[in-house]
Amino acid sequence: MAGLTGTRPVATRRWGSAAAFLLLLFTVQAAQKADFSGDSTAATINHSLTLLQRLQELLQNGNGSDSVLRVRSAASDEPKVFHTHQLLLSLQSEVFESLLRNQSVVTLYEPPETAALFEKFIRYLYCGGVSILLHQAIPMHQLASKYRVWALQRGVAEYMRTHLASESSQGHVVGWYHYAVRIGDAALQESCLQFLAWNLSAVLGSAEWGSVSVELLLLLLERSDLVLHSELELYTAVEGWLSRRQPEAPVAERVLRAIRYPMIAPSQLFRLQVQSAVLARHRGAVQDLLFQAFQFHAASPLHFAKYFDVNCSMFLPRNYLAPSWGSQWVITNPARDDRSTSFQTQLGPSSHDAGKRVTWNVLFSPRWLPVSLRPVYSDSVAGAIQPVRIEDGRPRLVITPAMSSPDFAGVSFQKTVLVGVRQQGRVLVKHAYSFHQSSDEAADFLAHADLQKRTSEYLIDNSLHLHIIIKPVYHSLIKVKK
Repeated sequence: MAGLTGTRPVATRRWGSAAAFLLLLFTVQAAQKADFSGDSTAATINHSLTLLQRLQELLQNGNGSDSVLRVRSAASDEPKVFHTHQLLLSLQSEVFESLLRNQSVVTLYEPPETAALFEKFIRYLYCGGVSILLHQAIPMHQLASKYRVWALQRGVAEYMRTHLASESSQGHVVGWYHYAVRIGDAALQESCLQFLAWNLSAVLGSAEWGSVSVELLLLLLERSDLVLHSELELYTAVEGWLSRRQPEAPVAERVLRAIRYPMIAPSQLFRLQVQSAVLARHRGAVQDLLFQAFQFHAASPLHFAKYFDVNCSMFLPRNYLAPSWGSQWVITNPARDDRSTSFQTQLGPSSHDAGKRVTWNVLFSPRWLPVSLRPVYSDSVAGAIQPVRIEDGRPRLVITPAMSSPDFAGVSFQKTVLVGVRQQGRVLVKHAYSFHQSSDEAADFLAHADLQKRTSEYLIDNSLHLHIIIKPVYHSLIKVKK
């Protein structure tokens, strides 16, 4: 990691003005923490900003420097030279403490992308702050990890988790996911994966779709919470990925078998068999799935379920945004009063149910009170009622079918509510709440949202943007031996 070009004993080092500045800093901080309780004349004199400016000037001018860092990179023949102060570097980094223990000049070798940020990195060690852009997040995290500057490492990871929605020309979430896998950051990895799943349509049409790895693609394809217009949209994007990447046949076939063909209408399946070059090349690997999909659409779901296991992911819809699966609902001024709406969905994904509709009633209440918080009479004072504040209520969304039908036999409904927010100028999915037929509502719906504030992150132009999706799920009732 480093090369030695000169040494001198620790005892002969001069700490210079750095030690004086640090002593002043510690003195100021100690004074700020002193207990002045009860003394009305107490005051805090804070010149810490001036001190930080002096420390930055110390780095810039090299005053009192007692160590030199020479940063070499393959991108340049000339090294970058930094006149630094061992005390400041050692306080922030145990790696620098070890490197500078018996030498005053150290040569470091860095890749071009981290070498370009090394000045920012060193400035952070002096001043405790740094500004970065999206494309600088990974190299800055690499520097923080390499030199064990843990506070900076945590700060960059948090920056990445909170800037997944930021718009960039080439995209960045896929790259951040792959980096999180390499370094073993499970929290960042899961944050990236969830963002990609809930905003997949935006990713499918971007430049970063082509950089998705095989492993990431297969992880996405196995998820049922993908948010996209339709399964056909997903197949089209996968076909483009396969055409560009040209993976080996076993990989391509595994990817194609992860498509949920029963969720694609028969007319579209016929067209794919004629027009899709990828499907023609690997037809043998998915022929059984295509045949099963046509059977699924041709037969009664109850009859089909007697012979095939429909309790698997192949027959489970994803979060499709097409009108036949749900409805968008924009609630203006959602903190004002209760609202209601209704919409219709197709009974099920099978073409046998294509002409059957289910009507759904939806009730939204911004300040619903659980039983435990509702007013009750007090025993201590006859007739007195416990005060209830508006803020004690919480948002509630109830979704119920407006009808019942014998056609519902063998079908249950999973309800999903997507909450859209505006982040970095784009409307994206922030939360997805799912609950099953046995429940009419999600218990934790917007539990932490403050809809009373116009500045709430859950509001777009003072409106709550919801998309309600109904996912019909078929169940096997009677098993018939084949």
